[in-house]
Amino acid sequence: MKLFKKILKIVGAIFVLLLVTVYILFVNFSSPKSDIEIAEEFENSIYKPIISKEKYKNFEFRKLSMQSKIDTTKYTLVFVHGAIGSSLDFKKYMSDSLLNSKANMISYDRIGYNYEDIHLAQKSIDFEVAILKEVLKKIDPKKTILIGYSYGGPITLALKEQFKKIVLLAPAVYSVVEPMPWMVNFYKWKATRWLVPHSWKSASEEKITHQAELQKYENTWSDTPSQVISIHGDSDQIVPYENSLFLEQQFSEKQFKLVTIPKAGHGLVWSNFDFIKEEFLKVLD
Repeated sequence: MKLFKKILKIVGAIFVLLLVTVYILFVNFSSPKSDIEIAEEFENSIYKPIISKEKYKNFEFRKLSMQSKIDTTKYTLVFVHGAIGSSLDFKKYMSDSLLNSKANMISYDRIGYNYEDIHLAQKSIDFEVAILKEVLKKIDPKKTILIGYSYGGPITLALKEQFKKIVLLAPAVYSVVEPMPWMVNFYKWKATRWLVPHSWKSASEEKITHQAELQKYENTWSDTPSQVISIHGDSDQIVPYENSLFLEQQFSEKQFKLVTIPKAGHGLVWSNFDFIKEEFLKVLD
């Protein structure tokens, strides 16, 4: 019996140690990277981002630019990440030599997802649109291609200016099929909220209010004057494929194109890089 209890204590200690280790790894993985860490992410690329701090009212956000000055002879790709996400979600595209030869590229960290951000996400598509307009204020919209991934999709689509193109990647635009992950409860419960990393708190805030925010826009997506492409995997369990089918019903065939990636999930930005890159190149030609 004593031996059995001793074994239980050892197993229990190992289990606790494993949980703590997994949690620490989770926090480190989820935490936004510092400017130095971002530079290290691009150390093997000949293309290095210029990191700047931009302001909107009393908010500060980080922007990555792959050029010191916008080349007006090229189109500009502006990437908008989802929840949870960061400007580094598009690192592979922004460090690609062919894309750099054909386009300017900009990405930014939305409020609540910046390094050492004192703010949480503001839970408002209107607010996100205002930030995006700040990013775009010195760029010709007719030479601009907006790229919105996941929750970045409705943010780009909510702008009603005429852009060269809006490219949506697994866009979350339809409230009816919006899932509510069980893990959001860790943020809802006061007893466990302290365990949730800052960026995941922002993602939880956005997830909780996402349905209500989408309902303000979802019947007017086709009001945009821009041409729209939606690239979506038909096995997406996080942002269901029905989101893009919903968009297809709203737009005319001339204005909207649905590109389906068979068996792709929500991580298509990484898992289907070559395919998506080719779609970007088609838009740039």
